[in-house]
Amino acid sequence: MKKQLYLLLVLLVIGLQANAQGRMITGTVTDKADGSALPGVSVLLKGSTTGTSTDQYGKYSISVPNDKSILVFNFIGYNTQEVKVGSKQQINVAMEVNTQTLEEVVVTGYGVRGLAGKVAGVRIRGNSSLSYANMEVMAPPHNTENYSYIKESTFLNAKKTPLSTFSIDVDNASYSNVRRFLNQGQKPPVDAVRIEEMINYFTYDYPQPTGNAPFSVTTELSECPWNKDNQLLHIGLQGKDIPTDNLPPANLVFLIDVSGSMSSPDKLPLVKTGFKLLVDQLRPQDRVAIVVYAGAAGLVLPSTTGKDKPLIMQAIENLEAGGSTAGGAGINLAYKVAEENFSEDGNNRVILASDGDFNVGVSSDSELQRLIEKKRESGVYLTVLGFGTGNLKDSRMEQLADKGNGNYAYVDNILEAKKVFVNEFGGTLFTIAKDVKLQLEFNPAKVKAYRLIGYENRALADEDFNDDKKDAGDMGAGHTVTALYEIVPAKSKSGTKTGKVDDLKYQRTELDPKASATNEILTLKLRYKEPKGMVSKLITSTVSDEAVAANKTSDNFRFSAAVAACGMLLRDSEFKGTATYPMVLELAEGARGKDKEGYRIEFINLVKSMSLLSDRR
Repeated sequence: MKKQLYLLLVLLVIGLQANAQGRMITGTVTDKADGSALPGVSVLLKGSTTGTSTDQYGKYSISVPNDKSILVFNFIGYNTQEVKVGSKQQINVAMEVNTQTLEEVVVTGYGVRGLAGKVAGVRIRGNSSLSYANMEVMAPPHNTENYSYIKESTFLNAKKTPLSTFSIDVDNASYSNVRRFLNQGQKPPVDAVRIEEMINYFTYDYPQPTGNAPFSVTTELSECPWNKDNQLLHIGLQGKDIPTDNLPPANLVFLIDVSGSMSSPDKLPLVKTGFKLLVDQLRPQDRVAIVVYAGAAGLVLPSTTGKDKPLIMQAIENLEAGGSTAGGAGINLAYKVAEENFSEDGNNRVILASDGDFNVGVSSDSELQRLIEKKRESGVYLTVLGFGTGNLKDSRMEQLADKGNGNYAYVDNILEAKKVFVNEFGGTLFTIAKDVKLQLEFNPAKVKAYRLIGYENRALADEDFNDDKKDAGDMGAGHTVTALYEIVPAKSKSGTKTGKVDDLKYQRTELDPKASATNEILTLKLRYKEPKGMVSKLITSTVSDEAVAANKTSDNFRFSAAVAACGMLLRDSEFKGTATYPMVLELAEGARGKDKEGYRIEFINLVKSMSLLSDRR
């Protein structure tokens, strides 16, 4: 009898422990109408920041603490569903398309003016489930978000301007910021749409580099989808993949804005969650220090090894928001701490998390840029992460990252935090090449005119290409960089205009006879430096006039073209040609590729919502 009681007690204890530790729920999410799998669906544990997303087959798994847990399934263009877990081990969900989402929202600048009564499809700010619901539309708060003016690049005459020079850009903040506006039922401000960042938000299936070069170069030429008389040139760079275990030790300083402007749920609470995700990825050889700034800057945690994760986690958890914003003082202290713990063979980096609203001490854009330019000489890189709405200083954040040999991302939800801090851990934190520049020389015998799509704020003077003192963009391990050119062939009857310049009086430019004899339409030159190098290395290749048939183009080509066309529509570009959202949708749906994380299917659903916000159907 005693043995039986003892056995019963042991089983009871085991059961209680299992319940305390939680259990795993798995399932598949499908479209209710046709039963097709839905990749990229957000699956969140209600009342917490725990979440995941469905894979390319619509499958997910998530740990829940108890039977009372509720899972929230959220996907753009579909009705949000809440499901009580109960005793179930598997929960399959069929989601219904929401045909009314966004239809009752009227866009007025940065805000939303609702029709009388309640409006469907408005995100409830601060709701941890990130779900959509009916709510009374309140007057939008005063908006002080700031974006740099973008003068869209135009077509250039290949004979008069044969060279096109620019720096690579691995920032992707624009896409997640645009997504935030669309999720709130608003059109993004025109200057919030940086097309190159939208394109580079996504990864592409380029070959790994061979030999000593840190990246490969891929080109593809075909018909331009929005102007059949023109061609589209796709250029792709693929950085060398380095397994996390093989990355050099990291010396990181988390520079966290804890001023009063960071108190809302989409700011400091999300910052803390994101950094905890990053801490989970740390290895014993990595080090982390935490610097915060509000009215003044302070060291919250001295440089601590990855062995002491609980200590780092507790320091993050204890952070609270309040006070004014002395950004300059925080930057100075963060770089000082990074330099004191500098790792000669490691990755030394400050990671700044803020809304960019600096208002104490060194706070003007020019002063901050000069400060960052001086600090980058120390060998410490800078990653800038933007958070929040209403007062996001996007232009400042982008400039700081550019001047600090770093990258800029915007984090609008927990899944984006996972993308930045977990999925892209190596590429975000470890640089494999710096000051990467491209220069294309077009052959006027084959090309009448050309236009680089996006990269307006990355344009360089032609002479900057060979100037190793000129700063340019950096590339991380495993990163891809994509650029698109729209090209007017020399024999094209396209009506594309380049503007007229009078012939020169004192000199003439005559084509080399070889220009007509060759099949080359351009020569592509690329310069880069090793992470610690001071002298650049040159890579040269050519592109022939042998275009790929439109129906034979790669997923890389079609999907990047879809994103570019979408960006032009959002900007209402004069160069959008015949582009429409249905055309974007057709291109993107036919180029989903592997899409393991569901980012491309999310874009496809965003496009469906964009068409509801557009007058151009």
